[in-house]
Amino acid sequence: MMAAMTFADTRVATRIQAFAVFNIIAGLIGWFASFELLTEYIKTLQNPTYVPNCAVSVLVTCGPNMASSEGAVFGFSNTIIGVSAFAAPIAVGVALLAGARFAPWFWYLYQAGLLFGFGFILWLATKSVFVLGTLCPWCMVVWTVMIPLWWVGLLRPHAVGDTRLSPAAQRVFAGLYSWSWVLIFFTYLLIAAVAQVQLDWFGEFRRM
Repeated sequence: MMAAMTFADTRVATRIQAFAVFNIIAGLIGWFASFELLTEYIKTLQNPTYVPNCAVSVLVTCGPNMASSEGAVFGFSNTIIGVSAFAAPIAVGVALLAGARFAPWFWYLYQAGLLFGFGFILWLATKSVFVLGTLCPWCMVVWTVMIPLWWVGLLRPHAVGDTRLSPAAQRVFAGLYSWSWVLIFFTYLLIAAVAQVQLDWFGEFRRM
C-alpha cells in the first residue's frame, strides 16, 4: 500500500512539475516576444525612418500594428502589457516548482487574467487580419503561446481538483482536459484559416 501511495504521489508531483515547466516556458517565450516588440517600438519612436526587425514584407510586418490605435488600446503600447503580464505564468510556474500550492480563489483569479489575455489576442488578431491587413511576426509568437496558456490554465485546475469542484464536475473537466490539445489545435487552425481567406498568407510565403 505504501509503495502504491508513493508511486501515486510521484505521478502527481511529476504532473505538477510538467505544468510548472509549461507555464515557465510559455511565459518566457511570450515575454521575449513582447520585449522584442517593445524595443522595436522604442526604436521607431527614436528614429521614424527605422525599419523594425520584423519587417519581412508588406504582409509580414509589425510596423503598422505598433503605429495603429489598436497597438495602444489603453493609451500606451500593448507591448508594455505583454512584458508585464507574461511575468505571471513564469511566477506561477516557479512557485509550483518550489512546492507552492494555491487556494481555489487564486486559480480563479489566474484564469480571469488568462481570459483577458486570450480575448485580447483574439481581438488583436481580428484587427490585424481584417483592418490592418498584416501578420506581425512577434505578435503571432504571443498568440501562439497565449492560446495553450489559456486552454490548459482553464481546464487543468478544475480537472485535478485544485478548485474543489464536485466529483462529477471534476470528471467533466478531466475529460475536457484530456482533449485540450484539440481545442488548442482548433484555435490555431481557425486563426490560420481566417488569415488565409482574408490575406492569402500561403501565397505570400511562396513569393518570399
